[in-house]
Amino acid sequence: MSRAIVAAGHPDTAAAAAAVLAAGGNAFDGAVAALVAACVAEPVLASLGGGGFLHARPAGEAPQLFDFFTQTPGCRATAAGLDFYPVHADFGDATQEFHIGRGAMATPGAVAGLFGIQRHLCRLPLADLLAPARGLAERGVAVNPVQHGIARIVEPILRADPATFALHASPSQPSRLAAVGERIPWPDFAAALDALAAAGPGLLHGGPWSERLAADCAAGGGHLTEADLADYRVAQREPLVLDYRDARLHLNPSPSVGGALLALTLELLGETSLGGMDFGSPDHRLALAAAMAATADARAVLAPGRLADATARAAQRTGFPARLAALGLPRHVFRRGTTQISIADGDGNLASLTLSNGEGAAYVLPGTGIVMNNMLGEADLAGGGGFHQWPENTRVGSMMCPTLVAHADGGWTVTGSSGSNRIRSAILQVLVNRIDLHLPLARAVAAPRLHLEGEALSLEPPVAETARAALAAHWPRLQVWRGQSVFFGGAHSVGIDAGGDLHGAGDARRGGVVRMVD
Repeated sequence: MSRAIVAAGHPDTAAAAAAVLAAGGNAFDGAVAALVAACVAEPVLASLGGGGFLHARPAGEAPQLFDFFTQTPGCRATAAGLDFYPVHADFGDATQEFHIGRGAMATPGAVAGLFGIQRHLCRLPLADLLAPARGLAERGVAVNPVQHGIARIVEPILRADPATFALHASPSQPSRLAAVGERIPWPDFAAALDALAAAGPGLLHGGPWSERLAADCAAGGGHLTEADLADYRVAQREPLVLDYRDARLHLNPSPSVGGALLALTLELLGETSLGGMDFGSPDHRLALAAAMAATADARAVLAPGRLADATARAAQRTGFPARLAALGLPRHVFRRGTTQISIADGDGNLASLTLSNGEGAAYVLPGTGIVMNNMLGEADLAGGGGFHQWPENTRVGSMMCPTLVAHADGGWTVTGSSGSNRIRSAILQVLVNRIDLHLPLARAVAAPRLHLEGEALSLEPPVAETARAALAAHWPRLQVWRGQSVFFGGAHSVGIDAGGDLHGAGDARRGGVVRMVD
């Protein structure tokens, strides 16, 4: 029997986890090692200047959620002097606007998070967990086609700041992005990891790094202060638990909204008989799109803090049962850059970790190679009040939802996704594919997805003409993409069956790989 399995967005990310697992670490050691390695191997999607969540299930214990996501600053700077401006990312079949600059930076939590996870859950010393990423930074990671494609999408952001672009530039021709196969050493980041191993998280949370970051914000149009960084704390939370069909789901709880919205969508889908539908059929596609639309309506009328306990009322307020009847669907007779890392080990430890830096703020903390986040510039995180209206000293609301699923037969699925405001639609469809349609994990992850954004419905091919026509009758702004895309998320997932066998699926949309550890 294999010792562990890892699913991640890059071979080097997965290899870092595998190395510490092979050295005697558990799933949580692997998650920390992979987190830091992803900052080098998946540099647009991950950074120690961002934040994230770990959903952890120690063997034989209840799941617990480690929240090390970003925090709003304690005081808003004057809007007139902010370094804050829009850029557009081109996904090929769609564009998306983001905002960057020092005024888009929230208080980062990744550094505090990796130390907190190591202290509570890991077996190995932190220096051992940082070692794989340090080696990658010294040698440089060969740019692969997926990461090159992601860098091309956000190239306007990378080019907005010379220090940021240098982390992605060709060593031989520094004026262009590194080509596929080129290696980009990050000596500053390697040295920063050495410093963290020696001095601890205080470097960023009360020490010299925080002094420099706060000074640059004060002089250059940012909100962050030394007090914001010194006061940051990792939070341990009880998961949001939802029973759906014959499975028990453990989701990201409040104050994040991703788990509550996902729970609401699943509650709405409980009104349908999805298990009797064929994947890709008109009824299957209509049910998913209708539930997504009803969830969006509920989000507009319910405050984020009320989402978790409002699913039944929201189903009625959004008219979802009536929508199902209008669509002719049967009722049930019983009643922005992120990366995902999923790990299960042979002892039964489970780790689902989602990490985000947004797209980066176009600011590198000098001397460290750490790109800071732009979470205050994410349209999906800014809230209904608009930019610069966020509540002070509060966790940023996140769509990220690392998820653990306990199946009725005793098996588990470990999943989550990257993809900004496509996160919950990606996770939703993996869960429906697994629980309702009983698809094997690899097929559940690879199956074509849809995503509803306002009135615009995007679908991955292939789409049967009957399904396309049925959907277009209700959502005229329908677009069938040319192929699979990073736009639809990256739900790297693993599972452990009732007999203890491990299996996994990397999401090819974002370069996903699976690594077994024997």
